[in-house]
Parts: sequence; structure tokens; C-alpha cells
Amino acid sequence: MINKIIRGIFTVLGLLTGIAIFVYANSFTGLISKENSLVWYVTGIIISSLIGAGLSFGFAPRLTSFGLNTANRIELQLSNMPTAKLISGSLGLIIGLSIAYLISGIFNNIPFPFVGTVLSTAVYIFMAYLGVTTATKKISDFADLQSIFKKNTENSKVINENEVFPKILDTSVIIDGRIADICKTGFVEGPLVIPEFVLEELRHIADSSDTLKRNRGRRGLDILNRIQKELDIKVEISEKDFPDVAEVDTKLLKLAQFMNGKVLTNDYNLNKVAEFQGVVVLNINELANAVKPVVLPGEEMIVLVVKDGKESGQGLAYLDDGTMIVVENGRKFIGQEVDVMVTSILQTAAGRMIFAKPKSLIDKTA
Repeated sequence: MINKIIRGIFTVLGLLTGIAIFVYANSFTGLISKENSLVWYVTGIIISSLIGAGLSFGFAPRLTSFGLNTANRIELQLSNMPTAKLISGSLGLIIGLSIAYLISGIFNNIPFPFVGTVLSTAVYIFMAYLGVTTATKKISDFADLQSIFKKNTENSKVINENEVFPKILDTSVIIDGRIADICKTGFVEGPLVIPEFVLEELRHIADSSDTLKRNRGRRGLDILNRIQKELDIKVEISEKDFPDVAEVDTKLLKLAQFMNGKVLTNDYNLNKVAEFQGVVVLNINELANAVKPVVLPGEEMIVLVVKDGKESGQGLAYLDDGTMIVVENGRKFIGQEVDVMVTSILQTAAGRMIFAKPKSLIDKTA
């Protein structure tokens, strides 16, 4: 059934082609005039149409077979072709035909019959072939471009990962003073950001009538001057404020989010609130705990018991870094150096506590 339909289509196309050829040839040669010889003109159309239809009807099976075989070969080749090559060839074909369309416009103004059409057809065929072959042969270059783009993206990612974030100082860490020593060692990279509202709070503390607060505020201002004058680190004063927020800690967190920075503090509560809000905090106390010497149960050390503990019979001693040692039954050794053995270690958010027993008591028990 499909063959009959195709044969019928070819026959109709042949008939129309025969008519078109007759009309075009007659207008070009002027052999038969429609006004003078209408009968001959109509007869010529009928004969041309019948010849065209007959030829098409006769050659239809061969043309159909040739077309199907060609389509099968093309389909087989396309199925075996890599997808990337097929896509690049299609893009090359589109680009080639687009260029041919722009060029063919030049040939439309040629006065000689058929010359412009022939040249335009030749340009279309040539540019289509050139576009497909060039695109398929240069597909490896597209892969290289992709690898270069990927490499540049990875380099950009590395640069972003190595970006130095601003460190925003809060009031407590400035008054604490250890930030100046840490910056001096080079472990903290700048810039250090001092918010204007933190400076204002320090001024209020330094002007307080309470002697202890006044001394703490002045110490904080001295630390800032030391950081600015003595250390090779960039210090910035941020005038960004949040008038609708009253608490300084909340302003600090908002400023850190605004600047994409990190907050330097030793306030445990601020640390927790910042963690909840997704703001990165560098806690000086956590750093101090991390660099304290490691002490394991069973180790021996000589300590000076300075005072009694909370529980009955306990004595308290301290290491050079301030770590508290609770000496069981050490109250009677207050004011004396005693050889102790570590029994356990308790790590808390506030710091590390070491529990120990006098070695002399352990030996007697043994």
C-alpha cells in the first residue's frame, strides 16, 4: 500500500514538473503564444504533463528503492556514529548553511539566467560539506576547551577556598588581650575588623565609675593600639551599624553575615548563638585548650598545692598554662610541692581539669 502511495506522489510531481517545464520553456523561446494559439498551448501543456507523469510513474519503483536504500545506509552510519560527533556535525551543518545563505544573496543580482541559481546551489553544497567535515574533525578541540574550562573552574574554586575571611573582634576578646599575642605569632590572618559599636562599648566601659570595669575598658583600648602600631596586620574600623538591634552580640553576628566574616571571641554563650545562626566563630579559649600539653592517666608530675578544693580533703594545684589539678587528699599538702599521679582528665567547655592523687598515698595503698 505504501508503495502505491509513493508511486502516486511521484506521478503527481512528474505531472506538475512537465507543466512547469513547458510553461518555462515556452516563455523563454516564445514558440507558442497563448493569445494566438490557445489550442496548441493547451495541447502542449497536456502532452508535457502526460510525459512527465508517465516518466515519473515508470521510474517511481526504482527511485523509491534507491531512496529507501540510501535512507537505510544513512541510518546505519548515523547509528554507528558517536553522539558527540553527530551533534558537532549537526551544528557544523547549521553553521555552514547559515553562511551559505549570507553568501548566496550576492549571486541573486547576476543578470544571466540560471547562473545565480547554479552558483547558489554550489555554495550551499560546499558550505554544508565544509561545516560538517570541519566540525567532526575538530571535535577533539571541543574536548580540550571543555577540559580548559573545567580546569579554570577548579582553579577558581581553589582560589575561593583559599580566600581570607575578615576576623571581627568582639569586646570580650579585646579586653582579654591574648588576641594581640596570637596575631603576633602569625597564626591569625587579617584583616581584623573592629566594629564602631564595639569601640563605643569599650569607651563606655573605660569611662565607668567602677574601678574594675574602668581598668578593663582601658586595657581593651591599649590592646587595640598595640595591634595597630606594633603588629604587621591589617586593621579596619567598620562603621556598619544596625540601629534596630540593641545588643552588641547580635550586631556582631549580623555584621559577620553581612561581611561574610568570622567572629573572634572568648564568650561561650556567643559561641553557641553564632553556631545556631550559622556564623563561624573563632574562640580564643578553644584555641588555648587545644594547645595545652597532653596529659594522660598514669603520668607523674610534681605540683605545688596552693589551696583547698570544694570537696573535703581536696587540694588544688595549677600548671603553668593555668590548667587546674584537683589533688585528692591533698589538703594537708597546701603550700608544699608534692609528687602526684594523674588518675583522670575531664574536658569541659570552660577548660580542662586534671584529677590526681599523691604518689606517696598510692604507694602506701599498694
